[in-house]
Amino acid sequence: MSDEFKAQFFELVDASVSQYVAELGEAVAIPSVSADLQTHLKDIIQMEEWTKSYIERLGGTAELLPNPKKVDEDGNELPPILLAEFKAADNSELKKTVCCYAHLDVQPASKEDGWDSDPFVLTEKDDKLYGRGSTDDKGPALSWLWVIQAHRKLGVDLPVNVKLMFEGMEESGSEGMFEAIQILSKDGKFLSDVDFFCISDNYWLGASKPCLTYGLRGLAYFSCSVQCCEQDLHSGVLGGTVHEAMTDLVQLMASLIDSSGKILVPGIMDDVAEVTPEEDALYETIDFNCECYKKENKVASVSNKLMYENEKDLLMARWRYPTLSLHGIEGAFSGTGAKTVIPAKATGKFSLRLVPDQDPKRIEQCVSDHLNKVFASLGSPNKMNVTLLHGAKAWLSDPKHPNFEAAARATEKVYGLLPDYTREGGSIPITTAFEEATQMNVCLLPVGACDDMAHSQNEKYNKKNLINGVKVLGLYLHELGVLKGPKPSDCRCVELTPEEMMEPGAFMRGFKCKCFM
Repeated sequence: MSDEFKAQFFELVDASVSQYVAELGEAVAIPSVSADLQTHLKDIIQMEEWTKSYIERLGGTAELLPNPKKVDEDGNELPPILLAEFKAADNSELKKTVCCYAHLDVQPASKEDGWDSDPFVLTEKDDKLYGRGSTDDKGPALSWLWVIQAHRKLGVDLPVNVKLMFEGMEESGSEGMFEAIQILSKDGKFLSDVDFFCISDNYWLGASKPCLTYGLRGLAYFSCSVQCCEQDLHSGVLGGTVHEAMTDLVQLMASLIDSSGKILVPGIMDDVAEVTPEEDALYETIDFNCECYKKENKVASVSNKLMYENEKDLLMARWRYPTLSLHGIEGAFSGTGAKTVIPAKATGKFSLRLVPDQDPKRIEQCVSDHLNKVFASLGSPNKMNVTLLHGAKAWLSDPKHPNFEAAARATEKVYGLLPDYTREGGSIPITTAFEEATQMNVCLLPVGACDDMAHSQNEKYNKKNLINGVKVLGLYLHELGVLKGPKPSDCRCVELTPEEMMEPGAFMRGFKCKCFM
């Protein structure tokens, strides 16, 4: 990548901001809410067709792949998955291929929820672009198209082949995506020649310094139900005569975690990986402040206290250790006023965020054994049932992998500083799905800031993040293009043994075989 291209590319991006904002406004105006398919399936498909047409105008090939699951559990038709490709004009068969994932659906929103403006009308204020989907994930999704468009306008060939996989159900469990990934990863299919994956569906740790994300926690989401009778009872007439379900459930929920955040379920911590010196060193340079964190999350005005006051300890608790959170109780009275009812059945919802080496199935067994033991100790005649509703493993990558190094160099050339290397407490299951199906590396390259309020009222995308995001993604393609060595997707070598990997030079830049970049 020449300095001349970089200068021309940056100049073109800066000159195209009004166009980008207008087109993002068109996308935001389409209420592609996946939580309500009966109402908004047509809007999701419209958003996908709008994007498909844009891709084709740029000279790419695109198709809407029928959703492999066809319908959801309620019988609603599921939207298709958008697949697209832009091949380099010269020597495309010799160039590496990156697949960029994004989603075109959004969370529900209405002005009555507390928005300052119509959530489906992109509204600019103080260089911030407010609108549902502006940062999650329509802005980042369109940025890939703006990168391609800039290359076309400048007459510059793509340094790598670019594939796009955009879905319309991410906000509702990515239904059909996991099946599609398995199908499309087979020999000769859409994902079989992909060498790198890039996802920009997460956010910076702070509001000003860019980062790359190399780890995500997994999830084990549970329900625990206790039933004492067939229908709700009057507490005045029948209170004191029956074993109440709510009383049992509260004790069960309280047995899971204490007020200091310590998980009380035996066996949960057994498989947690130790902190290595290399991992520990990554925390030393991260731009993070506990006091700002308290203010950002509205804690300062209430308790003004966090679980940890030390930045490193707090980030490790947030990213690389498991946590357990109690979410709520279903079936109990929760309305305004007073209702003297004994619930016939009460269901508690709670989840654990998992870390590398923890298996959701083993966590399920630990939780089930614990709750059954505690329930037995209560001596209650009621019926108790515990169910794992959803499980996903944690994801951890190597920040020294060439894919991450390319993203880091691109970020440095735009922002003038190296990004922080961060992990996140949340889960993006699609990341693991891509890696497990293809064995290729996934880089999380966020372009939005921590205060973008994704999923919340007044979601926004900073104009400077939009502009710099296009620049970073564009340079990232060029940094991938200069990587030497064979296409990773062509490598089907047998992995080296642990002993062979200990030999000098055997473990080359993230690859577990003798192919190297």
